[in-house]
Formats: sequence, C-alpha cells, structure tokens
Amino acid sequence: MANSSQVQDLLRFLTNDAKLSLTVSMGKIKAFQSAELVTVAAISSTKIDVLKPIFDDEKQAKQVLAAAKRITKKRGAGDDTPASPVKKKKQKFMPGEVLTPAALEESLELPEACRSEEELSHSSVFTNRAPLVLAFAVTLLKYTMPEQPLSSRLSLAQAVVSANSRTKAVSIGLESGKSAEEEGWGEGQPSVRVMGREIKVLRRWGYHADVREEQETQGSVTAVGDEEEKGPPLWGIDLESMKKKESGEVGGRGHGSGGSDLPICTPQSARTYLLKAFETQPKVPEEMHQENESAKKPKIKKETHASRMADKERNLSMLLGALELLFESWVDSLNTKELDRRAWSWYVRVRPDVESGVAGWGGKGIVPLAEILKLRREVGVGEKVKVES
Repeated sequence: MANSSQVQDLLRFLTNDAKLSLTVSMGKIKAFQSAELVTVAAISSTKIDVLKPIFDDEKQAKQVLAAAKRITKKRGAGDDTPASPVKKKKQKFMPGEVLTPAALEESLELPEACRSEEELSHSSVFTNRAPLVLAFAVTLLKYTMPEQPLSSRLSLAQAVVSANSRTKAVSIGLESGKSAEEEGWGEGQPSVRVMGREIKVLRRWGYHADVREEQETQGSVTAVGDEEEKGPPLWGIDLESMKKKESGEVGGRGHGSGGSDLPICTPQSARTYLLKAFETQPKVPEEMHQENESAKKPKIKKETHASRMADKERNLSMLLGALELLFESWVDSLNTKELDRRAWSWYVRVRPDVESGVAGWGGKGIVPLAEILKLRREVGVGEKVKVES
C-alpha cells in the first residue's frame, strides 16, 4: 500500500505532468496501487499493456506512459523523487515546507482549551458567524470522528464552512449560478456528513502508518489510529477550487498540505482563521463628566499586534473549552449521527446576531460563552435534559 506522500506525488504527476483531469486521476489511484505503480519510475519502466486496463481510453494510457518516461529521462535513471518536487526549507515549520506527518500535526496544534466553568461563564467572544461554525465543526469532529488527526479535522471543518458560505452567498444574492457541487464536481468521491452537510473527501492512505513509523523512530509512544479498523484520515475537498482549476480560471489552483496542489481545504488556513477570528468585545470609552471646556477625555492604552494576537488566542482557548464541555456532556447519551445532527441547532442558538441579507454578510456580534454552557446535558434527578431534540 502506498503511503500518503506517494499518493499525493502520484496525483501531482497525473494532473500536472500527464495532463489528466483531477477527477479522472483520483478515480485511478486504487488501480495504480493494485498494479504496484505508485511512483513515476515504476510507471516509466512498465509496458503499455499493463497501463491499458487502468484506463478506458488507450490514448490516456499512452499519454501517462510517455509523461513518465519523459520525466524519468530528465531526472536520470534511478532517481525516484516526486515529479513536481517541493524544496524543503532548512528551518523547521517554515511556510511551504514539506513536513513529515508527525511534524505536520505538531505545527497545527491549537491553544489548550480553557475548561474553567467559572471563567467561561463570565466571558464572551466577538466574532462573525463563519469562524464560529469552524470552531464548532473542529471540536465536534473530536467526538464524532476521533480517529481523524487534527490536520484532517481542520480540513473537514473548513470544507463545511466553505460550503455553507457559498450557499449563504447565493441565498442573499452575492453570488449566482450553480455551485461546483450542484454541477457534479467531485462526483464519485466518498463523502462524510459534518454538521448535517455532506462533504466530499479524499482519503489519505498510509498516513497513520507514516505517523506511527516516525514516532517509533523518535521513541514516541503516542497512540495513533488503526486504518484497517477505522478507515484512513481524510482531506476535505475544495470543490470550488477543483472547478476553477480544471476550468482554467485564475486563482483556481488548490493548495494542499506541505506544498501540494491538490484541491483540498488546507488545515493551515483553517488554523490561521481560528487564531485570528475571536476578538474581545470592543470597549467604548466613557466620556468624563465635563465641568468645563478644559476637561480631558481618558487616554486609551494603544494595543500592540502581539497583545491583540495573544488576546485572540486566549479567546479561542475559552471558546474551545466551552465547546468541549458541551459535546462531552452529550457524547455518552447520543450516537455520533445524532450528535452531529444537533450540533448545527446548537450553533444556531448561540451564533452572533447580525443584520439580515447583504448588510449582515461578515457582520460581527457577541457570543456569550455562558450560552454555550447552558446547552449542556444536565444529569440529575430524572435525567433532566436542557436541550430538546
């Protein structure tokens, strides 16, 4: 079985070098794996009769073989580096660097969740709706798909946000026409349901095995999921990016993890969005009672960029803590399907109030964390439940 990096390298070769559409390429990955043709060198050294059964069109088979031979000749025999190599940066976790699986997960770590009920009940965040959906989805997936690594949870959650934003933009008249999903982009790809929405996904075969091997090499004992029992980690596919790329539109090139050009919702962008999205409610300075014209207004201490980012990170920490407490209260009494179904209704109850229509697009409002805590399942006499289904 090919590891995750080999699968992504193969997809890059098929789309960039062999000039196949992404949809066709993704549909052929399993066939290439079964034929043990997961590298450019292996493909270039095979015969056309081996490739023909993989493709319905003999022309495509010849196209792929010719591309593989051309690239192998350029690189020199025996060099099995990716067809579209990405140079690694010397400094760890530099933007654009191809990270190992364990390093990728480490680079995506979110602030530790604050779980102090006393503190949460007196706190709030100031934000717009999209990042709140993202925070809900990322946290929900810890309980409905615990086998998924953080990189996958971020990608899947971002796919939910993107799909919802597209739907909302159409409903208020900011965009028109059919979405990529409605036009059939990604058809045939597997899908999962997150917060009530079907998300097309790309399987990351071998990823857990890569993490496990790396951890064993480093002497780590961190547990990882078993793909055979739970299925492989997933990427959320960015269907709009896929549509734009294959239609030749400007800006349609997807940006996958570690420099991949696969049309996925990248975990890095989702993490950055979370870290920047949750502000403290702006304070309006009170004017001093002026007894005469010489009275002065109070001075406001100017915030630095670092202090603002630290404040946002703290707010994210508290929001994640409130959401964890919410989902943990229900996880033992609801199955994953029902927990996913209710998550959207809980989000609707606490989302910030904004103006309707175009005027409210991107509008921000206050989210009291106490309102999230009120949605928890209350265990006591008669197993009283706060939220009705």
